[in-house]
Amino acid sequence: MPEKRGYVSEERVSFQTAMKVVIDAFPSLLLIVIIIGGILGGIFTATEGSAIAVVYATVLSLIYKSIRVKDLPGIILESARMTGIITFMIGLSSIMSWVMSFTGIPEIIGNGILALTGNRYLILIMMNIIILIVGTFMDPVPAVLIFTPIFLPVCQSFGMHPVHFGIMISLNLCIGTITPPVGSILFTGCKVGKVSIEGVIRQLLPYFAVILLVLILVTYVPAISMALPSALGLIK
Repeated sequence: MPEKRGYVSEERVSFQTAMKVVIDAFPSLLLIVIIIGGILGGIFTATEGSAIAVVYATVLSLIYKSIRVKDLPGIILESARMTGIITFMIGLSSIMSWVMSFTGIPEIIGNGILALTGNRYLILIMMNIIILIVGTFMDPVPAVLIFTPIFLPVCQSFGMHPVHFGIMISLNLCIGTITPPVGSILFTGCKVGKVSIEGVIRQLLPYFAVILLVLILVTYVPAISMALPSALGLIK
């Protein structure tokens, strides 16, 4: 089998084997349907959905015998340690958001952008740069709460739809979750994979380039954000 950078390709599988894998994986794939369906159907909140996902995944793991009951205390302890690290980083991010709110930095930034230019394309570029930088230090939830009231009226003044704006700012902040120095998802992934952040970042650089290209397309091509909601009749 050919090998490149230590990655070994797998042999091509038959259709029967592929179908068997799909059938075996169906209970696991059903987790997505349960969680997304439950949230959209109003059966439970996103937070409750995460708890249900943990219980469902634990039950499946016991059924598949990938873990045993005696392994659960160690798994819970390791999860608590990992959660503590992530919670600490989110706490630091919340301190950052409080400092920014208290000092009025977002308002200064918003007024500064409008003072520099009235060109919508330049305004969007500056907004993206600012939110990308903020997203590397701040958790997405407080960042949305702080910057949406500042930037949304500016975007609406030149005809940008709120849904388009929401997807743009969400994508920016999601990029921040996989970049240092905070990068809660990046740290979690490295912890789970038992790899160093330095090594992972080098491998992620080409993907970051693609992600930034997608961000530019989402920012300047409204149809990418608006097509599906419009087709479903969710927006006019």
